[in-house]
Amino acid sequence: MKKILSDHERDQLNQLVADMENRMDAQIVLAVVKRCDSYAELPWKAFALGASIAGLVFFILNLLLLYWVSQTMLLIALLSTLSTGIVFALLTVFMPVFARLFLSPHRAELEVQQYAESLFLTRELFATRNRTGILLLISSFEKQVYLLPDKGVQLTMDEKRNIIAPMTLLLKRNMVSKAMEEGLRHLSIFLETNTHGKSDNGIENELPNEIIEEKGV
Repeated sequence: MKKILSDHERDQLNQLVADMENRMDAQIVLAVVKRCDSYAELPWKAFALGASIAGLVFFILNLLLLYWVSQTMLLIALLSTLSTGIVFALLTVFMPVFARLFLSPHRAELEVQQYAESLFLTRELFATRNRTGILLLISSFEKQVYLLPDKGVQLTMDEKRNIIAPMTLLLKRNMVSKAMEEGLRHLSIFLETNTHGKSDNGIENELPNEIIEEKGV
């Protein structure tokens, strides 16, 4: 799998996480995923659109040029309609930008949330003494961010949005590393403001700082 983050970017982000955890009572895990679902319906949606556009074009031509209709032309129209639909469907496979045109924001948000929750459980990010694990996940295909704190870190919906919003703007420009840095900066401000400073109870680093990078579904 081709890496989304370079080794230099990973080292920088790992250091930022380590610095934050040395100052605050929180265990932060970063994750970047290529896509959170296969979205099998996207090629079919694209096929339907492509075929509809081609069919409409030939229908209009038929109205304008009545003498144009023949068995050969009808066969050409049918093949062209199917071919256009197939091309549109293939574009969703090889061009993520085109595929996202057929993906509803609500569906994408739901899949990213489910992936983040599953990752939180499978990686056992809840296994901290004070339940202060925080998962900050970026999904490259969906261009979405999901912030999942454990119950030891209280975040309101508005606070989550304030952290995620600037990240999303950078992510739409394919600046994954910068989005992570911006998210960590805003998260650091929140933790400092809400008295999540490091306690003197001797708790060591409980979760690995290494960034999780997965292909996804």
